[in-house]
Amino acid sequence: MTALHGALVARIARTGPISVADYMTECLLHPTHGYYTTRDPLGAEGDFTTAPEISQMFGEMIGLWLAQVWMDQGAPGEFALVELGPGRGTLMADALRATARVPGFHAGLRLHLVEASPALRARQEAALQGHEVTFHDHPASLPDLPTYLIANEFFDALPIRQFQRAKTGWHERMIGVVDGQLAWGLAPEAPVEALADRVADTHEGQVVEWNASAQALAADFGNRIEALGGAALILDYGDEVSIGDTLQAVRGHAPVDALASPGATDLTAHVAFGPLASASRARASRLTPQGVFLERLGITARAEALAAKLQGAALDSHIAAHRRLTHPSEMGTLFKVLALTPTHCPAPPGLEPA
Repeated sequence: MTALHGALVARIARTGPISVADYMTECLLHPTHGYYTTRDPLGAEGDFTTAPEISQMFGEMIGLWLAQVWMDQGAPGEFALVELGPGRGTLMADALRATARVPGFHAGLRLHLVEASPALRARQEAALQGHEVTFHDHPASLPDLPTYLIANEFFDALPIRQFQRAKTGWHERMIGVVDGQLAWGLAPEAPVEALADRVADTHEGQVVEWNASAQALAADFGNRIEALGGAALILDYGDEVSIGDTLQAVRGHAPVDALASPGATDLTAHVAFGPLASASRARASRLTPQGVFLERLGITARAEALAAKLQGAALDSHIAAHRRLTHPSEMGTLFKVLALTPTHCPAPPGLEPA
């Protein structure tokens, strides 16, 4: 039993059942018991591993993509290079190393990281020694500059609400208390304006997830990019639309019950990319599998160059990392890529217009 479990049981006793969004927010960001605010969750000793931790090639490809988009947009002399939820800073460190010889890129960039975790901020500062970093609690405080933004496995951790289709409306899935334990339940059937267009493509009993905060962020990024220039590159697991219950909890690299240990497990849900694209004023690319995107950027050529210097176990690990990032049976298809760019600018490398 975690400390946050007791706090949630007491809250529900006072005010009634809570939404999945409220539960995720408390579990991940509670100031003293939240998952992200109290630990470094990454790596073999943590609970999960992200693409930048698998291989340096991932961050290198992203960095070169950003530099190419920056050049295609006329190489603005001062711009914000932004990462949302930068983990240990590994992706940004690899991206900066890969772009060190791009004329004018480092001179013009102003590095901004949006990070809520004090523990991870310390790791990011260590990884990015030699670079001046400005930290933000929220994207709203980013400067008014052309903005080149990376969001790798960021949107999946934003709080969702879940709705189960009824005959003509929706039951919201809620979390209550039964015999002192957190338990699932359903709110009474009601219409949900935001899901009016999902009645036609769902049937009774199906679950649809709605991420209001993700759509609001995509709208803000789109407005910023359309007005000031730049690009947003979103990489995450998910698909065009939401269908089914995708809420998942992970601890020690294995799935666990989402309600069992609040505050001690990672909680995420698949990203519905279609609503993000629709919310943006900027031009959205066609949703593209991560493996296809990385191959178009030249990851195999980079893998071969690195492999020439390796042998034995190091070579085997390198080959496995390339496969894990790109192969359809691993991260290559489950993870998708969406870019937002100004409507008047060229399509970004590796991606096609929607």
